[in-house]
Amino acid sequence: MRSPREGAARGTPPTGFASFRANPNRLLEIVVDTLDGSKAEDVVVIDLKGKTSIGDHMVLASGRSQRHVGAVADHLIKKLKDEGYGRARVEGLPQCDWVLIDAGDIIVHVFRPEVREFYNLEKMWSADRPMERMVV
Repeated sequence: MRSPREGAARGTPPTGFASFRANPNRLLEIVVDTLDGSKAEDVVVIDLKGKTSIGDHMVLASGRSQRHVGAVADHLIKKLKDEGYGRARVEGLPQCDWVLIDAGDIIVHVFRPEVREFYNLEKMWSADRPMERMVV
């Protein structure tokens, strides 16, 4: 295992964190397949390229209950680690109403249905930018 200093000298992130240089298409495939295998509902993939620098894709999914949201998130975190994408940053796991998993190029949100409906991230992030709406 390399130290953070050795990794920085080679241009790679420290061990234990999600790789920002990972293949985003493979990462997206792992995320979607894992969510499907965990029986997550209403999985939506939003392309963020050109909209923001926080990532290439945002994936939204719902769980049936707090317990299901937690299980889906745990399964995804374990799968990312097993596939070599390091330790993703996670928020909201103790409450399991809304769990955010930052896997580098892909940001995953797992919601309870009521919370997802309230925040409506699909509408916010799927909206066209003003320049895209302009007719030339």
